[in-house]
Amino acid sequence: MPIGYLLTRTAQLLPIELFSGRRPMQRKLLASFAISVAALAVPVAGHAQGQPPLFATTKITDNVYTFRYQGHQAMFIVTPQGVIATDPISENRPAADAYLAEIKKITQAPIRYVVYSHHDADHIAGGKPFKDAGATFVAQRFAKGNIANMKRADIVPPDEVFDEKRTISLGGTDLELNYIGKNHTEDMLVMRLPRERMIFTVDWIPVQGVLFQNMATFYVPEIEDGIKKVLTMDWDRLIPGHPGPGGRLGTKEDVQNLVGYLSDLSAEVKKAADAGKCPDQAKAEIKLPKYASWTNYNNYLPGNIERYCTYWTTGK
Repeated sequence: MPIGYLLTRTAQLLPIELFSGRRPMQRKLLASFAISVAALAVPVAGHAQGQPPLFATTKITDNVYTFRYQGHQAMFIVTPQGVIATDPISENRPAADAYLAEIKKITQAPIRYVVYSHHDADHIAGGKPFKDAGATFVAQRFAKGNIANMKRADIVPPDEVFDEKRTISLGGTDLELNYIGKNHTEDMLVMRLPRERMIFTVDWIPVQGVLFQNMATFYVPEIEDGIKKVLTMDWDRLIPGHPGPGGRLGTKEDVQNLVGYLSDLSAEVKKAADAGKCPDQAKAEIKLPKYASWTNYNNYLPGNIERYCTYWTTGK
């Protein structure tokens, strides 16, 4: 049995099995021991199994950073007057607390803004510690209603909303918030840093990857039009909401390739729909070998085919 597991399990059991009935000093000593063991267990288990760290912060430019927690990724910007953070990741406090702690390692400047990319809970349900720190929450107008309809106490509602465009200027840095229409959701933003020539957007423009499962919430064909609009914007590097292969950032070539994928997918599925093969026979027969090396090709291609089958047979 791995030593990391034993140490972690010991730390979990100590408070339950040994704390009852102890005097205050004994409880304090046992608690201290449990915390020490728990702290030791994480790196031992992780390194022994060759796993990547649970979370990591990467410096992209002098003032722009990414924070990754497992498979989710956010961007934050550090300025002399404060921090602009995006997407307080995850539906649990450990992710949000880790995100905030990573920012505090870099700067003691206040968290001035938190910007939601869209309303999906896995990307925004960690906002409470940022709100407690005094941040103003910003989102596209549709996101406010969508968040309210979710009726989740763990999601901080936006303080400020806008329709098509807003620029947050802080400490000499401009963050441009662009709404270009429906794609993965009806409230998705494309955030652009003009000086750094960089954008951040989530879930609908993967880097060398197939779109998620059966694209259940995706708007077709609007997503294709939206991606083409992103290509016309002035930028060089794309920070995705889920890391690309090797953690690399995206390029315009990646986005152009995604346009090609969706065009090829749509054309092949239309042929299948016209032949009455949707969805089951289409999912079994359609292969797009040009994209076989992309992340989640085998897992998600059938679902992508199903979504386009729905579009070509119902128009929705």
